[in-house]
Amino acid sequence: MWTQGFFYFLKKSKNPVVENKMENNFLIDTHCHLDMSQFDQDRPEVIERAKEAEVKYILTVGSGLESSRAAVSLARSHENIYAAVGVHPHDAKDFDDDAYKTLLALANEKKTVAIGETGLDYHYMHSPKDVQIEVFKKHIELARETGLPLIIHSREAEIDTLRVLAEAAGREEIRGVLHCFSGDMEMAKELIRMGFYISFAGPVTFKSKKSAALAEVAASVPDDHILVETDAPYLAPEPFRGKRNEPAYVRHTAEHIAQLRGITLSDLARITSVNGLRLFGIGEVPGEGVIAYPIRDSLYLNVTNRCTNNCCFCVRMKGDFVKGHMLKLVNEPSAMDLEGAIGDPKKYSEIVFCGYGEPLMRFGVVKEVAKWVKENGGRVRINTNGQGNLVNGRDILPELAGLVDSFSISLDAQDEETYERLCKPFHKQAFKALLDFISESVKYVPDVQVTVVETDGVDVEACRSLARRLGVEKTLRVRKLDVVG
Repeated sequence: MWTQGFFYFLKKSKNPVVENKMENNFLIDTHCHLDMSQFDQDRPEVIERAKEAEVKYILTVGSGLESSRAAVSLARSHENIYAAVGVHPHDAKDFDDDAYKTLLALANEKKTVAIGETGLDYHYMHSPKDVQIEVFKKHIELARETGLPLIIHSREAEIDTLRVLAEAAGREEIRGVLHCFSGDMEMAKELIRMGFYISFAGPVTFKSKKSAALAEVAASVPDDHILVETDAPYLAPEPFRGKRNEPAYVRHTAEHIAQLRGITLSDLARITSVNGLRLFGIGEVPGEGVIAYPIRDSLYLNVTNRCTNNCCFCVRMKGDFVKGHMLKLVNEPSAMDLEGAIGDPKKYSEIVFCGYGEPLMRFGVVKEVAKWVKENGGRVRINTNGQGNLVNGRDILPELAGLVDSFSISLDAQDEETYERLCKPFHKQAFKALLDFISESVKYVPDVQVTVVETDGVDVEACRSLARRLGVEKTLRVRKLDVVG
């Protein structure tokens, strides 16, 4: 089961990067060069240190024909290592038909999971621009022929990189990752619109103006498009900057990005690992929805797939994963199932009824579990679209008095017309029912907050005024769409 995950019990580890455990989660270094000479003296120890740092998988990436052969050889020899094969843009001038055939043969190896490193590099210009572009296109052709994703390098070549990818994507679907991303927010948006992942390496941890801009991108990339890497032996993150990089150090980059995104290292590890598993087809991607899942220090309960709205901005429109958790349920859990999944409620700052659907559609189960949580010393929050009274055919709020510590209610619009357009409710008079629910909830629940998603047509200040008129004193919480929104 995914919820059991992977956990290395390390006592007095010699690895300086291991500090806090990532319960039930692991990291993937999605880009390094283990074949390079910098690792010749201690390669086995480097691989072992990565395991100790809870790096479960390593993707070693070819930068030329010999490098690609070496990557495949390493992957054959180690269960936790996979290979990518390609020719770096620096050496594009040496690429020919024989090179293509060699890469094609290597790409058909069992543990080859990507084509690359390929792309464009206009910093050193070791190969002419037009040659780099043509070889980049050859790698895209190779990716199509093999069905493998691309690993793309782009340095000082943003315009041409986006143009080549857009032209290729316009003819046929391609997928992949921009490794060691160094572009700006606009480049990230374009890549994500085309379905690509964005991978961050050590530079995001550096203390510089350029890295500050990169950190802003790392904080904003949607959960389902972000990866982490080392690019070892290069670009070691702080506090190892200037030294040889190695896969274990991906943990430092992950910790920094987690801080930027306001989540835990365990959250970031789960998110990026699921993305890596899905993109590269390694390991086992979780296929069954979880009923209880941690985010930061809260535990969320997933009680139903059903919802009374079909909101255009909902995560359900994009997929079934939230913060790396697969949420689409096979069966709705019972109250006993949920209580068993919680364990001790006091371990968490709060127990949150949220999940993939609208929790108050299963009011009886929510009420029973909330009562159990309170009796066992926990706090209860319910995230809801505010249609609980409407779908249950009665005023359910008095029954929640004393059982619920806080409500987070999705207001999402300043008027009925906007609400109907954005949220597409299945019930008539849903917006009126929502407003009534908000105004009544403050009588029974001590902490009530309303939220809106910042999107076209939503007047945030009008929503704030409306919340105040409904009696909600707490500041309106504005949720931002993903960077692609």
